[in-house]
Amino acid sequence: MDTLMLSRIQFGANISFHILFPTITIALGWVLLFFKLRFNATGNARWMDAYRFWVKVFALSFAMGVVSGITMSFQFGTNWPGFMETVGNIAGPLLAYEVMTAFFLEAVFLGIMLFGFSRVPGWLHTLATFLVAFGTTMSAFWILVLNSWMHTPQGFEMRDGVAHATSWFEIVFNPSMPYRLSHMLLASGLTVAFLIAGLSAFRWLLGDRSKSVQVTLKTGVYMGALLIPVQIFMGDMHGLNTLEHQPQKVAAMEGNWDTQSHVPLLLFALPDEEARENRMEVAIPNMASIILKHKAEGVVPGLNDFVTEDGEVMHPPVAPVFWSFRIMVGIGVAMLLLSWTASVLMLRKRRGPEALPKLMMLAMVPMAFSGWVATLAGWYTTEIGRQPWLVQGVLTTETAVADVPAPFVGTTLGAYLAIYALLLAAYIGVLFFLARKAVDGDLPRPRTPLSGHAVTREIPAE
Repeated sequence: MDTLMLSRIQFGANISFHILFPTITIALGWVLLFFKLRFNATGNARWMDAYRFWVKVFALSFAMGVVSGITMSFQFGTNWPGFMETVGNIAGPLLAYEVMTAFFLEAVFLGIMLFGFSRVPGWLHTLATFLVAFGTTMSAFWILVLNSWMHTPQGFEMRDGVAHATSWFEIVFNPSMPYRLSHMLLASGLTVAFLIAGLSAFRWLLGDRSKSVQVTLKTGVYMGALLIPVQIFMGDMHGLNTLEHQPQKVAAMEGNWDTQSHVPLLLFALPDEEARENRMEVAIPNMASIILKHKAEGVVPGLNDFVTEDGEVMHPPVAPVFWSFRIMVGIGVAMLLLSWTASVLMLRKRRGPEALPKLMMLAMVPMAFSGWVATLAGWYTTEIGRQPWLVQGVLTTETAVADVPAPFVGTTLGAYLAIYALLLAAYIGVLFFLARKAVDGDLPRPRTPLSGHAVTREIPAE
């Protein structure tokens, strides 16, 4: 492989590893705030036990996200100098805003959130939890503003091959930003919902019937059941926005080669770019036109419209976009079925987790990381679907890559992949270690809080 492909794989590997952890911290901060507010309102120790367990997961995820983010940012200079040379006047300030408004906020109040329950007034600890949660969301906001601008750039002008801002309002509120931000925040919520449900189910299967496990399992299941239909709706809105601004991406997602009406929805196919056709199609007639145009007669753009007269392909590679999109949707369907079934059983029988069969509990454990897989699949759909552009219509990937010998990039890529595999295995191992440790009753007893609340404890159910 040449330098371009190796650099793309390397950056993809770095961002794939990095995104796993902000996907958790963005929503988990708000869940921790919910646990803390419930404790403030009731004084019941179940909520503080839940807080103390999941704040460890938050701290570990936050640390992993910071370290991997630093590594990723270096690659703007080492692998993609053309990016900052061309659009640095826009990308640089947006990244700086993220540091100033989000990262500093998280860094200042994280210590209070982690260690201040018994050392500061209760209102201050709750405020610190809120500010850390708010900081993680602001971080996501600025990063997604930049990413959305790269897909739908506006509010700038080119001077001597360099982008200069003409309207920061248009840059920040570019056409795809509201949809991309909403889709990502909901993805984070679903990731955390199923992580909480999965680890709580793991503790339940090991015999932990404590009240904190019951409330966290119900929180995860109900949270997933509420968010997944909203995510489906926002995903449809995001898709329609993408159809308007990046039709070649939607054509690749649908595996549609020719612009036409009555386009079927392909459940399965093997896209063949050389033959410019699909093999082994399994499809629902007219459904793609109905979804994208809301009528069977709706005309859907085809990939062949994005090939120049001299044969240059200006659409993304079809198979990766086609399959990553289906993986994302498939996991979303599994989330819907599992969370709704579990919610109905718990609500109908009014017994909480005791109403769930063992098989469903077993299914929740691997689904703990389903949000990761769905997020990565959606990210690949979005980012590979932008090719060959790095900034849509402004800068191609090929012109931005560094002039570095391919063996150098290949060597560092191999090192990154080995380290990331070890770190990921260690991270998952620590999560299950913490869960087993909690099952053994090795949770620290909270000191008397300065908030004045009396901590009430309940006898765990046998």
